[in-house]
This record gives sequence, C-alpha cells and structure tokens, in this order.
Amino acid sequence: MKYPKYIEELIEVTNDMWLQGWDEYNGGNVSYRLTPSDITNLESDLKDTDYQLYTDEQEVEVMPIPDNIQNQYLLITATFSHFRKLKHQVSVDSGIIRLTDKGYIKVAGFNTGKKPTSEIFMHILAHSARMKYDKNSRVVIHNHANNIVLYSLLNGITSESLTLDLWSVLTESIVVFPDGIGVLPWDVPGTKNLGKNTAELLQDHRLVVWSQHGVLSTGCDYQDCFGLIETANKAAGLALKLQQISGKSVSENNVLTKDNLRAVCRALGVVGKYL
Repeated sequence: MKYPKYIEELIEVTNDMWLQGWDEYNGGNVSYRLTPSDITNLESDLKDTDYQLYTDEQEVEVMPIPDNIQNQYLLITATFSHFRKLKHQVSVDSGIIRLTDKGYIKVAGFNTGKKPTSEIFMHILAHSARMKYDKNSRVVIHNHANNIVLYSLLNGITSESLTLDLWSVLTESIVVFPDGIGVLPWDVPGTKNLGKNTAELLQDHRLVVWSQHGVLSTGCDYQDCFGLIETANKAAGLALKLQQISGKSVSENNVLTKDNLRAVCRALGVVGKYL
C-alpha cells in the first residue's frame, strides 16, 4: 500500500519522535497543511489506501476560524493516538479535515471514529499565524522534548532568557533559530486560551515552549520542524549538564558571549532576535 508523500512523512516523523522519547503514550500531535496539488489529487492518492473517504460533509463546530485558513485542508493526528503504533495504523490515528468558517468537516481517515487532537485550537491558530509571515509554512509539531521540559522545571524562563541560554551553549543554535524561542507560562492543555497565546508568540518565533509541559515548532516541512526541536532540545541538555557539573547558572560558565553570537550572525548572515 502506497500513501502520498505527506502521509509517509507523517509516519516517519511521529516514529522518530517516539524513538527520541518525546511522545509517551498519547502525548504529542502533528498537523500538515495540504498544498493545492495535494487537494486536487486527494481522492486519487487515497483510493488505493485504507483511508476512509467521507461524502456526508457533517460539520463539527470548534470556534470561529480565521479567514486566511478557511477552506484549507489539514492532515492531523487523532486524539488518543499513540505514536509508537501510528506507523501500523495511520488511517486510524490520523485524518484529513477541511476547515470551515466555524469548525471542520472530516474528509478522510479517523477510521474507527476518532476525532482530531485535543490541541486542534492550537493547530488551527498556529497555521493561521504563520501563514501571514511565511506562505510556505505547512507543518505544526507539538511534543514533550525531555530536556526542554526539564530545563523549564529547574529554571524560571522567559523568551529572552531561554533563547540566550540555548544560544550560548551550542553555536549552531543561533543559526537554526535566530528568531529565538517564545515562552508561555504553564496553562491547561487543549484550551482555546493556550492556542490563542501560542499564536501570538508565533508572530515572532517558529519555536514556542509551553513551560513545564512541552514545545511546538512550525516550519515548511516535517524535517524542518523536527530539526528545530532537535537542536533546541540538544542545547537544553547541554545547559542542564553544565548547570549540574558547575553548580552555577548557565551564564556564569564559559559560554558564548553576546559578542561571540554577533560574530556568528555576521559571518552567516542571520539576525539574532535578542542581541
């Protein structure tokens, strides 16, 4: 059975995240905004797969949908989907929806009656926010990357402090995410409020940390999003070990200075948000 590329890549990235230990049990969720070509070829691409196709167009009301994302199609993971198993039952643990002015209509998948992730508010608003700044932004990933979560549990963090700490321990960080990392204080998962506040931070950042909870990234494809989290999580791990070994805060150690970071930016043609 051959799935279209965007479904094959969903299978790959969810398995990769589970192998990293970022998506325990039913933790984590992913969405992909289909291209016009994906939509045109949708029926033919799925006809020989196990994805159920729907023709009844029953609308599920969620919230007022931003104008710029109405009638867009999302491939999105299902609530209570386990990324350990998704590769074996992707048509059960994901589906395609078409967004309306106040919710969505199931188009395909969710074969056993599941519905989209409980973080659907965040996914809709995140796509809408990033589309305003980058027409090529198509993927949103949320997971519980271990080092990032632990760093937020041990340290009081802000967008600026977390960004500078992670930039200072891994030279490549400022190249990978020069726009920094947005930080939100802890909030109840799956709420409209969390989705709204996340979307506000996504106006300036592609990475957002939910303190004491997890992280999400946005990007042009799955590997772009995975790489953003992978880099930030590695830097957070280095920062944690540095604190543990030295008994000092990150900035009190022999880390990269702002002058060092500015030199990297000049050499590689990037602009560091907090410099």
